[in-house]
Amino acid sequence: MGKAGSEKKLIIAVIGGGKCSAQEAVLAETVGRELAKRGAILVCGGLSGIMEAACRGAAIESGLTIGILPSDDPDDCNPYVQIPVATGVGHARNIAVVKSAQAVIAIDGDYGTLTELGFALKSGIPVIGLKTWSLYRNGEEDKSIIKAEDAVDAVEKAISLAKGKRLH
Repeated sequence: MGKAGSEKKLIIAVIGGGKCSAQEAVLAETVGRELAKRGAILVCGGLSGIMEAACRGAAIESGLTIGILPSDDPDDCNPYVQIPVATGVGHARNIAVVKSAQAVIAIDGDYGTLTELGFALKSGIPVIGLKTWSLYRNGEEDKSIIKAEDAVDAVEKAISLAKGKRLH
């Protein structure tokens, strides 16, 4: 077998709440579109809110979307998930979402998103934040979450870091 087609595709996780504002949905949709335009595969928790908006954006640009679901029913995914992975493990699926990716983009989010941030950071997976959690340790800001100005900036940083490049 030759090397043709053997190059691994970049997989970028998009994490965020199952409920979001219209403004956050536009941000997530733009992130999804930008990932797809650059050939990255989008992995998420597969449900509504930020996850659905990001998948919708990727679908508009013919991108590939994977939803790692908390339930054991693949039909529980949002309509823009092309590959539903039914786990039946509830919130424990959050580990699989971030561990499947070379970088994570966090948009807004609730406590479930916070657990994903923790798993990613503990694993050394780069996390780019868009209007999401800030972390403090002993009263000092922990800058582990790399802030992004907008959707394009978030995607460019995620892809660069996923490829092992340093940000200037």
